[in-house]
Amino acid sequence: MNSVEHNEQAALFRWAAMMERKHPELALMYAIPNAARRSPRQGAWMKAEGMRAGVPDVHLPVPVPGFAGLWIEMKSGKNKPTPEQRKRMEALEAHGHLCVVCYCWLDAAAVVEKYLGRADA
Repeated sequence: MNSVEHNEQAALFRWAAMMERKHPELALMYAIPNAARRSPRQGAWMKAEGMRAGVPDVHLPVPVPGFAGLWIEMKSGKNKPTPEQRKRMEALEAHGHLCVVCYCWLDAAAVVEKYLGRADA
């Protein structure tokens, strides 16, 4: 993950921490560190533990009407999801999850707000 994506994702989690009073479910949101740089030995260790290519960056494991959970892939600039990420997101969507690509924390926060608003409806 590049530094812009890192900063945007970190800002999303700072926002989520401030919004937990309104949406306690945000305490369940977490990041998946698939893009971190690792040594080959550490990469093999994590793969053996279940790390998989293409998993989106952020997961909110809270079902709402119509969806089993929310996944967000953070990108920056002109970056697009990789083929592995597209394949993973399509598979998640086939199982009832909502998958969204966001280019800034404000867009991601808006997606989360709209998603959690479905639970209030």
